[in-house]
Amino acid sequence: MAKFINKKSSFIGKLVKFGKNVTIYPNVVIEGTTYIGDNTTIYNGSYIIDSIIGSNNTIYSSHIFKSKIGNDNIIGPYAHIRENNIINNNIKIGSFVEIKKSIVLDNSKIPHLSYIGDAEIGSNVNIGCGVITANYDGVNKNKTIIKDNAFIGCNTNLVAPIEIGKNTFIAAGSTITKKVKDNEFAISRTEQINKKNKKGKSK
Repeated sequence: MAKFINKKSSFIGKLVKFGKNVTIYPNVVIEGTTYIGDNTTIYNGSYIIDSIIGSNNTIYSSHIFKSKIGNDNIIGPYAHIRENNIINNNIKIGSFVEIKKSIVLDNSKIPHLSYIGDAEIGSNVNIGCGVITANYDGVNKNKTIIKDNAFIGCNTNLVAPIEIGKNTFIAAGSTITKKVKDNEFAISRTEQINKKNKKGKSK
């Protein structure tokens, strides 16, 4: 059964089922064929539809649609888990992260401000702030594969279709268009050039 902090402020659909010790904060909407597992807490502003949420999850003000969430995850605040995702166990999906039609395996982290679409992410992967899987070329949606223990630096563009191997490191600010093999370090930046400031002095 679920414990509601303020049941009148939330909407729960007729097909929704709860495990044990579920806590629902105010202003939550849960619809469709949805299951919320044991010891899960859903904070205010969350919207969940047609999804399976496992046990021991904490969901902060996030939207989850037609997806499967495993156990021991932290989601949000303000994450957008779109359709057809599988999020495994002990995963952090943080602020303003959007995920669509992707698989994320155990112990991976996508902490903030990223778009992950049409991707397969292995275990123990770290996705830095501002990482984008550029999955759409204007005609087709293409897949990004990131294998176990990869570290993707901040503000990286992964231009799909692309594969990032195991134990790889992608330098921050890179645009990666070619396969990165296991145990490789990849960097793709233009050279920094510093010139004298020719701007006139203010009068």
